[in-house]
Amino acid sequence: MKNDIIIPQSSLDFLTQLKENNNKPWFDEHKSEYLIELNHIQNFADALLKELSKSDVLETQSGKKSVYRIYRDIRFSKDKTPFKTYWGGSYTRATSARRGGYYFHLEKGNSFFAGGFWGPNAADLKRIRSEFAHDPESFREILNSKSFVNNFGTLQGEQLKTSPKGFDADHEAIDLLRYKQFLVIKRFTDDEVLSPLFLEKALEAFKNMRPFFDYMSEVLSTDVNGASVL
Repeated sequence: MKNDIIIPQSSLDFLTQLKENNNKPWFDEHKSEYLIELNHIQNFADALLKELSKSDVLETQSGKKSVYRIYRDIRFSKDKTPFKTYWGGSYTRATSARRGGYYFHLEKGNSFFAGGFWGPNAADLKRIRSEFAHDPESFREILNSKSFVNNFGTLQGEQLKTSPKGFDADHEAIDLLRYKQFLVIKRFTDDEVLSPLFLEKALEAFKNMRPFFDYMSEVLSTDVNGASVL
């Protein structure tokens, strides 16, 4: 793996300056600096995509296409600042892997890599919950594994405050059944992000998500009887 693909200090510093000057005149004046830093991020994202593609099937075509636009959609937001103050991007897992995806967020003091299902549709959510209700232990085994706990801590995501429709509040798996999103997150310090080994560490974080993804892929590609639906 190439260790000359790095996130330079200047890429984080630019975000700090942008946060202090989040307006179009300043951005236009510093557009050339932005393009230089964007190129660094795209090169990193491309290198990570190529490495990750060796062990997973992804629909994202390039690092450039994975990186989000810096421009915010402010049409329905009370916050009218025009620019994002982080570098972000994602890789979409192929339909054959039953969706889900990887996400990266680079920001001074708040960098993390995540994976999972941000907005599963109603049918997928129902299927996942039916599996939890039938056999919660298989998923708990993944969540309680040393690798998962050391890397991600706990499963994250929005949860219902009450029990989902069709399930009793005292169900043995109610803690899992309440989830509406299924996310795993690995955080990194600024020193780790700027390290020559960061590409390797980022890839490792994504690879450590695979037991979680493999479980979800198995569930979403079968019916309640275990028969394939693909």
